[in-house]
Amino acid sequence: MSILNLHNYLNTYLVLAALLFAMGVYGMVSRRTLVGMLISAELILAAASINFMAFNRFTAPDPTVGQIFALFIMAIAAAEAAIGLSITIAVYRNYKSVDIEDIVDLKG
Repeated sequence: MSILNLHNYLNTYLVLAALLFAMGVYGMVSRRTLVGMLISAELILAAASINFMAFNRFTAPDPTVGQIFALFIMAIAAAEAAIGLSITIAVYRNYKSVDIEDIVDLKG
């Protein structure tokens, strides 16, 4: 198996998606700021998109199904980024910090 032909195997895409997903989960757990958590959530959604596209390419009889799912994931990611950043700006205006531990008044 040559390194130039790795794009012809489903396992290559699944390993890449698993690495992205693991980095996203690690970022969600370890980051203390809201912006870092948003970036980690984007990594998780990118891993899901890669999985949909890989299974679409190698196993699906209809080639548009995985692409449609990936487009929906991109739309959800864009909406999540816009809403998440607006919440982050609102929290920063009120608390002068985006650190999660400084925002204890939100518990309730």
